[in-house]
Amino acid sequence: MNSRYSRQILFPQIGEKGQALLSTKKVLIVGVGALGTVSANHLARAGAGYIRIADRDYVEASNLQRQMLFDEQDAKEAKPKAVAAKEKLTAINSDITVDARVTDVNSSSIEDLVEGMDLVIDGTDNFQTRFLLNDASFKHEIPFIYGGAVSSRGMSAPFLPGRTPCLRCLLGDGQSSPGETCDTVGVISPVVDMVASFQAAEAIKILTEKFSDVRTSLVQFDLWNFRFHEMGFPKPKGNCLTCQKKEYPDLYVSEGDSITTLCGRETVQIQANTTFDLAEWADKLRTAGQVKKTPFLIRVELDEGERLVIFQDGRVLVQGTEDVSRAKTLFSRYIGL
Repeated sequence: MNSRYSRQILFPQIGEKGQALLSTKKVLIVGVGALGTVSANHLARAGAGYIRIADRDYVEASNLQRQMLFDEQDAKEAKPKAVAAKEKLTAINSDITVDARVTDVNSSSIEDLVEGMDLVIDGTDNFQTRFLLNDASFKHEIPFIYGGAVSSRGMSAPFLPGRTPCLRCLLGDGQSSPGETCDTVGVISPVVDMVASFQAAEAIKILTEKFSDVRTSLVQFDLWNFRFHEMGFPKPKGNCLTCQKKEYPDLYVSEGDSITTLCGRETVQIQANTTFDLAEWADKLRTAGQVKKTPFLIRVELDEGERLVIFQDGRVLVQGTEDVSRAKTLFSRYIGL
């Protein structure tokens, strides 16, 4: 067994058998921001054999305070988070496989992403995506670990299909504190590390098949005020659309016109029904404002004050507004698809 894992192997609950199991397992981490980078870092160093990371965003300077796999150069290059994370994780552990997906995780893409996975970890910042992950995980009988962090507060819970209730049972139609996001009330990085460490610890139990050791509770804490609360799981709700009725409603939500407001970020995402040739579009948009092209995206500082961020896969972020009508106007004006 590789000596790099010797201290982990000495931990009797893992041992050589657990380490060997860990090296064969596949993990999907959705969202490689604050929580996702910490979870990915722990699992890469622990020797999880295959880590798939999926994220639609790119690195910005404001991420560096808490998103531990990124540096100033990543932000300067506006590198996609999945790409930057893969580079760091591969440098940390060349024994493992890191599969980076620069993509929007939605009802059209999620089932492809979870295929073949042994575990799904939530690194997202919104309940719409979390309930989508919950549905996909329970449909395909894959363990799912939820986590959230905002301000000085954090929470996490592991869910095992067939053994525990699901996220929908626990939270109903699930709302976090209304209006509170990292962009509106902030977040301190030790909270992020704690939540993701709770997630990673449960992940290692699951991946080494120590299912009887997996926590069956929701942990909540306020680190600044040093308050902790653990709530044991209730029985699954008999009318739960996910784990009891197996209807998985979030998997079949219509994408509508593919427009999403990114809460708290003054950003509207629009998914075009095409892909973009970045070189061609960088040239087309030079008269619209200041253009910066990277191998992964185009950023256009519009004369009107907003910003367009255009990805090769057809996504366009209209930054500087949460007004969908305004975003549609700008999209129509400059993209016109």
